[in-house]
Amino acid sequence: MPGTAERWISAFIATQAAELDAARNTQLAYARDLTDFAAFLDRKTVQIEAADRAVIEAYLVDCEAQGLAKATRARRLSAIKQLYRFAFEEGLRGDNPALQIKGPGRSKALPKTLSPEEVERLLEAAPETGRGEDRMRNACLMRLLYATGMRVSELVSLPVQAARGDPRMLLVKGKGGKERMVPLSPPARQALAEWLKLLDAAQEQAKAERGTPPSRFLFPSGSKEGHLTRHRFYALIKEIAVVAGVMPSRVTPHRLRHAFATHLLAGGADLRSIQVLLGHADISTTEIYTHVLEERLKALVLEHHPLAKDG
Repeated sequence: MPGTAERWISAFIATQAAELDAARNTQLAYARDLTDFAAFLDRKTVQIEAADRAVIEAYLVDCEAQGLAKATRARRLSAIKQLYRFAFEEGLRGDNPALQIKGPGRSKALPKTLSPEEVERLLEAAPETGRGEDRMRNACLMRLLYATGMRVSELVSLPVQAARGDPRMLLVKGKGGKERMVPLSPPARQALAEWLKLLDAAQEQAKAERGTPPSRFLFPSGSKEGHLTRHRFYALIKEIAVVAGVMPSRVTPHRLRHAFATHLLAGGADLRSIQVLLGHADISTTEIYTHVLEERLKALVLEHHPLAKDG
């Protein structure tokens, strides 16, 4: 029979999934973090229903002693707070012992990005990478990623219906099932139309020859998900980097997402618009890009303020 900690964690995650439509990756992260916390309590012979603030703080100290990053420790404290809030709301205990504990805060390191020139080289290299139909697919993937700033999971799982009718906007299903519209640039629309034409022809042929039904995904594959996987795209983008002459270690799908946001801000877009396009629930997440705004404002003052110029 599972112990109290295991029952609490299972019930909490089930509630997150049912009421908040938490993404599968989010549920797994909660499970890992809270299981680690429960293991610490077990070593200290403390029951989860009896843990107090001092024990939770001791756990955070232990995490720091293990060398865990600030972001990881902040996430674990957040998971613990939410678990005990759930326990309080369900009447499993009369307080939330983690409520007043302040987290370590997140480091202010700026997101690593790519220059516009590096991105241009990647876009040019994509249709030169791979064989046959894969080249057109790769061109479409890269154009869409840079034009929209989508998360890689959102990109690879796009339904083919989203691409029908030469759309100027794409409907993207993001974290927690939340939907948003993202505009497509002319080059992205062209790459999308060319790939769709090739994909439809290939699938028609497969249906005629083998009776294979067409995939519902824009980027189908033989994976169990039925579409190109995140891991395969991660490897693919490294291959494109090699062809482009860009250091592969500098190129990741997430870094292209950062490049999308950074280049838009540098070009004059406002932070609120970037938040909507990236699908951030809270603008505080988007504020990591404010360094771009600061640099732009600094240049504006130096260029146009009369007292900023010498003699």
